[in-house]
Amino acid sequence: MVSAELVGRGPESAELDRLVEAARSGRSAVLVLRGEPGVGKTALLEAMEARTSGCAFTRTAGVEAEMELAYAGLYPLCQPFLEHRDRLPAPLAEALGTAFGLVSGPTPDKFLIGLAVLNLFADAAADQPLVCVIDDAQWLDKMSERILAFVARRLNAESVVMVIAVRNGFDHGFTGLPELEIGGLDRADAQTLLETTVPGLMDSRVKDRIVAEAQGNPLALLELPHTETGRPNGSGRTALIEESFEQRLDALPTAARQLLTLAAAEPLGDPTLLWRAAERLGLGADAATAALESGLITFGTHIRFRHPLVRSTAYRTAAASDLQAAHLALAEVTDPDLDPARRAWHRAQAAPLPDEEVASELERSAAGVRERGGHFAAGAFLERAVELTLDPDLRAERLLAAATARSAGGALDTALGLLDQLQNGPPDELRSALAQRLRGQIQFDQGRNREAAATLLDAAGQLEPLKPDLAQSTQLAALTAAIWAAGRDSTGIVAEAANAVPSPIGSGAPELLHALAARFTRGYVAAAPGLAKAIATELRDHTDQPTGHLASGIIAIDLWDLESARRLVARQERLARQTGALLRLQFALDFGAALRCLSGELDEAARMVDEQRRIAVATGNQSVEYGGLLVTAFRGTEVTGTGAGVLVRYAQAVLNNGLGRYDLARDAAQWIFEQDIIGYGALIAGELGEAASRTGDSKLVESTLTWLSERATAVPTDWSRGIEARVRALRDADEAAYRVSIECLDRTSLQGEAARSRLLYGEWLRREGRRADARGELRTAYDALTALGLGAFAERARHELLATGETVRKRSVETVNDLTTQEAQIAGLARDGLTNPEIAAQLFLSPRTVEWHLRKTFAKLGITSRRQLRDTLR
Repeated sequence: MVSAELVGRGPESAELDRLVEAARSGRSAVLVLRGEPGVGKTALLEAMEARTSGCAFTRTAGVEAEMELAYAGLYPLCQPFLEHRDRLPAPLAEALGTAFGLVSGPTPDKFLIGLAVLNLFADAAADQPLVCVIDDAQWLDKMSERILAFVARRLNAESVVMVIAVRNGFDHGFTGLPELEIGGLDRADAQTLLETTVPGLMDSRVKDRIVAEAQGNPLALLELPHTETGRPNGSGRTALIEESFEQRLDALPTAARQLLTLAAAEPLGDPTLLWRAAERLGLGADAATAALESGLITFGTHIRFRHPLVRSTAYRTAAASDLQAAHLALAEVTDPDLDPARRAWHRAQAAPLPDEEVASELERSAAGVRERGGHFAAGAFLERAVELTLDPDLRAERLLAAATARSAGGALDTALGLLDQLQNGPPDELRSALAQRLRGQIQFDQGRNREAAATLLDAAGQLEPLKPDLAQSTQLAALTAAIWAAGRDSTGIVAEAANAVPSPIGSGAPELLHALAARFTRGYVAAAPGLAKAIATELRDHTDQPTGHLASGIIAIDLWDLESARRLVARQERLARQTGALLRLQFALDFGAALRCLSGELDEAARMVDEQRRIAVATGNQSVEYGGLLVTAFRGTEVTGTGAGVLVRYAQAVLNNGLGRYDLARDAAQWIFEQDIIGYGALIAGELGEAASRTGDSKLVESTLTWLSERATAVPTDWSRGIEARVRALRDADEAAYRVSIECLDRTSLQGEAARSRLLYGEWLRREGRRADARGELRTAYDALTALGLGAFAERARHELLATGETVRKRSVETVNDLTTQEAQIAGLARDGLTNPEIAAQLFLSPRTVEWHLRKTFAKLGITSRRQLRDTLR
């Protein structure tokens, strides 16, 4: 006989079986089951569990009442395998143990925990496939959701199946993953299910009305015949099902109803905890028997409700006094040493009125949760503490703490709402200044750079007499935000931020802060020595101050120092990988890709862009596309970025110079040049000089050269001297200046710029009628530009060669046997001597996935060992 709960679910069951078979063959698979409540997602998952013989199985479910408890959903999924946690690399084992409160340690980054869970699952699947089931994912706590979404997007060759069930109409972190929508049963299957559920004869009119009202929803078909809701009343299916459950709950004896309320408030499903709490409430065997006979709940090694809607209905419709009594009983039987956060949360839910003792316990628990990386949960604890606090000053302090925690957890809008509430509290100068500082930091994280600069500047002014050291770091943050707000409208706020910085004499302010302020108040030439000293100090001290580092790479470019910029950004990338800070890693990879473009290393830049994009997909963050924009432009492909931002205009200047559309290149470059935006002068001056000379704008060439000469004198690097000599050659038709430009740039890593100077020199030689000399320079330029992948400039060189009378075939950059971007990245790291676990840690993969990619790479390259990679991948 076909299971009643699986009538009409043949295709869906077959799809789930296919995933398990894939895992048995060594491949991972992920599937999101999406559908309305009661449509059969849980039934499919339970039937799948029964068919996974020979597989390890683990499951968890989101619970609405536990959405504020960090890792509440993740822990049950990992718990069966935690005894093997010591097999993980030490940093991962420590991060996971700290998150679950098993050990004490520094606050773990959520993505380091994600990598630990990925490796834990891979280890568990080493002997047999692992099936992970997550039901009601829409109610997972935020930390669990983010980590599981990260893991789901990194599974590849681990023999792990992850099936995630989520209700329609809810936002969740699993968007973009393979999805299967579970719809209602057709009429024939609905009638079959109804007939198997209700034995005996049923009036055909009643049957038809139930089928029509249920609209194919299996749970509605199972529940409506037992209630009065079988009659059509226009309600939604979910409301009808909840109504049926509510009727069944109301029909229970009072003690049984209280027991179900207690079970609904205890999301762990721990029978020991439930029965101890029930004993405190005087609920005995009669209550348990009546609850069991209702069919709404089952008791065993794990307590399960008939359906998640039973739990939510039982909790939602319970009397306030019953809920408070349930939570208080659960708090009393929860061990304060083993699970202080859950105990504090239960006590808070049991408090009918403000209670300072409970609020203080919540505040202490929030600190512990935050140390485990649960900023989102810490914010929820503190918000509840605010509700339980009567003292106005203490309430305001807790509001600020809650806003800080919410911001750290990524709930930026919620944090701003809490700061708005704080404005109604009692006045306090320091608290107001700290709140304004936090508001500015949130605005910066939201990309509202101009607003952030003004807000942070105001906060710095408020902090100056109260916390001078904090005021200085806030000034640096304000100045950094002002720089990132680059554009015509930002000039005033940059100047205001710079002028607000106090004199360095006796102030003890950061060296970088004063050097940056001087750049805007005293000019480039006067500030250059201080900026160079600040960058050298930063490189030497190996400090990790995120706000300063946001500006330091740009400052290095402003000083025509590409190597220091690359070292600073590489350090940021390394630190981000070590800590698992993936948002920070995205920005480091994007900035690094832009610097690789300057060096002409477009393949490496493209790999960095690709990794950045994959991280964005894995984490749900927005992709940072500046580096990708430059890769496109340098390759000579039309730039598709929209808007008139600085980076877009720079990309347009490069692209249009390559394509010979010099008027467009001039306009884009001139807009940036006129702003004197820090860091962009070194990038745009060469583009502007070339475009202006080709459009006959001699005055613009002259002003560009004057600007360059001043910079090259103040900071005489090979880069600055090479670009200055190039523009001088364009102005004066000076052959010696062309040669100086080539010689200077050849001594740098800016091989693309060196090749472009050769191209300009060859073009000049051809126009001078010196075809033989031109051919040599143009041939060298064409070969270099082609090898570097600078497609538009290479095509310019080819056309110039043709104009000299030389025959030249169009070529493209060769690739290594069509390796994918990730294969090439992994192969390069393996070539450099990294082990599979080390590569996995860098790229946030599991070692088995790295091994799988290397096997494919070896097959494509026709090699059999890592040693051969050194010869194959030069």
